[in-house]
Amino acid sequence: MYVLGFDIGGTKSAVVLANIEDTQVSFLGRYERKTVPDWKKVLNELEENGRKIAKEHGISIGSNEGVERIGISCGGPLSSDRRQILSPPNLPGWDRVPVIDYLEKKMGIPARLENDADAGALAEWRFGAGQGCRSMIFLTFGTGLGAGLILDGRLYRGASGLAGEAGHIRMEKDGPVGYQKSGSLEGFCSGGGIARMAEIEGIKASAKELAAMAEMGDEKALKIFERSGAIFGRGLAVLIDLLNPERIIAGSVYARSHHFLDSAMYRELKKEALAPSLAACRILPAALGERIGDYAAISAALE
Repeated sequence: MYVLGFDIGGTKSAVVLANIEDTQVSFLGRYERKTVPDWKKVLNELEENGRKIAKEHGISIGSNEGVERIGISCGGPLSSDRRQILSPPNLPGWDRVPVIDYLEKKMGIPARLENDADAGALAEWRFGAGQGCRSMIFLTFGTGLGAGLILDGRLYRGASGLAGEAGHIRMEKDGPVGYQKSGSLEGFCSGGGIARMAEIEGIKASAKELAAMAEMGDEKALKIFERSGAIFGRGLAVLIDLLNPERIIAGSVYARSHHFLDSAMYRELKKEALAPSLAACRILPAALGERIGDYAAISAALE
């Protein structure tokens, strides 16, 4: 099956063409551009280049042997019917964007929209570290912290499509602000949160830069990651006790820097989580690496 995937991000957006056969994915082409408030300009350019990539490979749009579906991964909020993008904080100007109607009309094939955490969960479940399990949690641990929930073999969205907003859970009375809440899980356990924790310590550095400092043995950097890991462990304990998953898979910062987080994380998990539930759960870094956005976009088409 040929699928076009649109990955809409706050900084960059991309379109990919992929051929999917069971759990095997072949990416045939990719085009990326800067995301701007003019959503029609972004979608039109991605659509045009998606067509161009397909044409270069001799693949038509919409025939039985051509591109059959479109998948779209985008940060929320999204409408509960998953047809509109509703003013995400990192997408100024993208207000009530009818992305499904717009792309289906332009391309003449079915399109599906998922938020980035849910799409990431589907991607890791189908193609990555979640293969073979029926209940898993995917945590973005990137710029922010969102969760995608696969429960009993199905994506769980909740009553109004907002299930999985783990980053909003308050972990401390005070602390770095994440998800517009001080002391939230996102405030301590995200790329943005780690950078804010560093700033409190007088260090101006991104999570990547702080990880490089930690690799060099910088004590302040190591302590910041230890603090983040401890809060992460407590947050994971809540999720494990509530949902009893087989696996928790975390991306981005955790995938790159879990060796700085794991010791404090497991220490808190052993203190806080129910022992039988913890024993049944494996905590793993995301397996799809820097291409998870591409996999997430095509996975949205399959749901």
